[in-house]
Amino acid sequence: MTQPDSRFRHTAAIGQGVAVIALLGWGFWQGITAMSNPEALGRIRQALTFQALLKGETAAAVNHAMAHNLPVDPQFRAAGGVLRWALFGAAGPQVRAGCDDWLFLTEELRPWPDAAVHQAERVAALRRIADHLAGRNIQLLIAVVPDKARVRGEELCGAPYSAQSRGRYAGFTAALEVAGLRHLGLLPALEAAKRDAPAFYRTDTHWSQHGAAAAAAAIAPVVRDLGIAPAEAFRTTAAPMETDGPGDLLRLMSLDRVPDWLRPAPDRQHKDTTEAAQPAGAAGGLLDDAPVPPVALVGSSYSVNANFHGRLQEAVGNPVANFAEAGGGFFRAANSYFTGQAFRETPPRLVVWEIPERMVGQPVDPAERAFLDRW
Repeated sequence: MTQPDSRFRHTAAIGQGVAVIALLGWGFWQGITAMSNPEALGRIRQALTFQALLKGETAAAVNHAMAHNLPVDPQFRAAGGVLRWALFGAAGPQVRAGCDDWLFLTEELRPWPDAAVHQAERVAALRRIADHLAGRNIQLLIAVVPDKARVRGEELCGAPYSAQSRGRYAGFTAALEVAGLRHLGLLPALEAAKRDAPAFYRTDTHWSQHGAAAAAAAIAPVVRDLGIAPAEAFRTTAAPMETDGPGDLLRLMSLDRVPDWLRPAPDRQHKDTTEAAQPAGAAGGLLDDAPVPPVALVGSSYSVNANFHGRLQEAVGNPVANFAEAGGGFFRAANSYFTGQAFRETPPRLVVWEIPERMVGQPVDPAERAFLDRW
């Protein structure tokens, strides 16, 4: 007769075996799914050669897929982000936490090697680009966006802010002045705007809708002084329902998909939308006959987010062609625009180039080097 303890051991052994098989099956599914990702498949296919195998490139491609494409990876990252925030109040390597759940991008705060050299190279290229545009009767206006940490410095509360970062805005605007480049520093406008409402999102890198509207209002008089008079009315309306703001810093903390009680609460906003007061073609003309926008906008995600483009059109009273790129850094949007069909065939009278100050001292990568050397 089988003793009770023997039956228990037998049942436990079966349970352990089933658990091991289930765990192995789960791991196999995770791996197959990770390597089935189109980007991972492309990377692995490029490394499916005997030479790549000998060099370890095949294994590296598989390891990359397993490290970046596991279906469970977002959950693991979120769990790590929650523990880091709950236990230590830490925000991870890319974000620094200030007071009252204000978050700041580490990129703004840290120093960069040879920053003065990189800034000088960029300013010299801007001078050459301005001269090239002037040869085509196109004016250039550089709009300098100050760091969030500069405008909200009172919220840093001990977060490290390097001496290089503290002096960067004044140094860059002074260099533009010496180079004879027409520019507008947006720090005064954003400092004034924050007296009424936050000019930057608390949990996002970028200016808020309120800050974007203030920046656009500051740029408009300069545009008029450059001979571009208002010619069309635009109106901005706010969505009736309040929704979460963008929150890119929460994403960098791996907290973008967790409940609010486990993270800094996201910003809330009534999303703005700007439209022409009279839709194109309403006056009886053909859409193809619409005039070329007199202003072109290039720049970074600041020009893509928070309805800055719409507010700029409303403030200047003219259509603005927006060629800015999210994640475009200092040069990518300008490079795409100046080498594209729109610039060749329908040039504007004015290019507004929005440049975040944090980018001017960062190292120049090979793609940007090619852009700078082209002028």
